[in-house]
Amino acid sequence: MNIIGIAACTAGIAHTYIAKEKLITAAKNAGHNIHIETQGTIGVQDEIPDELIKSADIVILAIDVKVSGRERFADKKIIEVPTEIAIKSPNKLIKKIEEAISQQSYR
Repeated sequence: MNIIGIAACTAGIAHTYIAKEKLITAAKNAGHNIHIETQGTIGVQDEIPDELIKSADIVILAIDVKVSGRERFADKKIIEVPTEIAIKSPNKLIKKIEEAISQQSYR
């Protein structure tokens, strides 16, 4: 599965980057491709390239604040959770996403 997303917390510092790392680790351990952009006090980092957006199966928004560029994902399935979920339960989140995608493919 190809996963893309954005991590952004209210301060735009610690939780943003912790959420990013936890999601990347959980997704890679489950055998998925993932790219997470961060938005915070120092701006946008690791911006998602257009080709990854086109090939994405799902978009994870691990956010506590409004993010810019959300319109890029207009035709994609989006899962939005607080950064706390991405930090505390990244493996469960990836598992739920897998289930949602597999159920969708059976329709």
